[in-house]
Order: sequence, then structure tokens, then C-alpha cells
Amino acid sequence: TPEQLRQRLKQDKANGADVIKLFASGSIRDGGKMNVTKEQIEAVCSEAKAQGLRSLVHAHDPQSIITSVNAGCSEIEHGLFADDEAIAVMKKADVFYDPNIGLVLQNYIENKEHYMGSGNFDEAGFAFMEKAVPNLAPLFKKALAAGLKMPLGTDAVAGAHGQNAREIVARVAAGQKPMDAIIGATSLSAESLGLGTTIGTLAPTFEADIVAVPGDPIKDITTLKNVTFVMKGGQVFKK
Repeated sequence: TPEQLRQRLKQDKANGADVIKLFASGSIRDGGKMNVTKEQIEAVCSEAKAQGLRSLVHAHDPQSIITSVNAGCSEIEHGLFADDEAIAVMKKADVFYDPNIGLVLQNYIENKEHYMGSGNFDEAGFAFMEKAVPNLAPLFKKALAAGLKMPLGTDAVAGAHGQNAREIVARVAAGQKPMDAIIGATSLSAESLGLGTTIGTLAPTFEADIVAVPGDPIKDITTLKNVTFVMKGGQVFKK
């Protein structure tokens, strides 16, 4: 019930959680329709806000996106079936939107034989994903034109880890300026995490998190696929 959900949020906060993720729609493999009630979404998002927690919502269809935004969530994840109204609602509320256009579905399809037979990873599920891929770039173009704040997430799962740069490359191919895509992966992502004064920016007082590539990604964004130097918190991990 909504009251039980509110109590769960309070307990999560007491246990040290700083972010809540809610599934407001089914998987894209099930059609991505809203599968919880408006009252449940409102309970989670409003209580998260009252507790000072970020609330990220897995929402694919317009109904789940709009309901979640109106409930006060801070970020929409995926939103692969977002229409013009859903995009306008996200823009008006100034929420973050993480659309995942270049890696997650592609990785599932590329590794079909490893996923097949688990849960809704069946022929119908893969058909849903394959049908959605051509719509990803047009969706991103609409969100970009609307001026949505789009931090770069990948929804990376098994097989996709270490390939994050594919998401950046896909966004540039869909029309985003290279520097804006890099900002989406760094300072804007940090802001969406509530860590915008600590990470994501190369400046004094920030953590020394640095990657280097052999080339200029502004001229060729694909150079980000070849990271040759990694520093985390001032410690060199790859040289």
C-alpha cells in the first residue's frame, strides 16, 4: 500500500540509502507499460523528496513517465516510448532524463545466446528490443531539441561493462555536440548524482578523477573508446 511504501522509504533512509529506484513500468521486453498505481508512485516519489533522497524511476511508456514526473521524482531512466507530451512534462519539471540509446539493447542483442531463456529473454522479448533500436536515435533527437538535462548512463549489464563510451559515441552520432556529450558523462552526471561539487569536474577541491585518450575527442569522439590513462582520487590505476 502507499503507506507501507512510505514506511519502507523511511526505513531505507535510516539504513543509509541516498537514492531510491522505482520500477513504474514493465520491461521493454514486456511492452514497457505502467504496471503500478498512481498512488504507489506518488507515495515513493513524494516520500523520497520528503526524506531528502533522489528518486530514479524506470519508466518506459508515457503514462509511467508523466505520472512519475508529476509525483516529484528526480530522474527518469530509459523512457524508450516517451512521446512529445512526456518529453514536454520532463522539460517543464526540469528533471534529469537518461535515455540509454547506444549500449544496453545492443548488448542484449549481441549476446542473445547468453541471455536467451532467462525470464522474459525469449524470442518475443528480443523482437521487442530489436524493434525498439531504430527508434532510439530519433527519441534522443527529440529530447535534445527540447533541451532536456541528459546525464549519460548506460544501464550496463553483463557484457556491457567497460563499453560505456559506446553511449557517448551514439549520442554524438544522433546529433549532440561532442563536448556536450562529454559533459553529460562527467559534470552533468555528477550533478544528477548529487555529487556535482565533488566529482565530474577538473578543478581545485574536486577529486582527481581523470582519464586520458590518445587524440582529441572533440574532433573524433570514438577516441574515447581507447582510454590509456586512468586516475581515481589521485591514484593512478592505468598508465
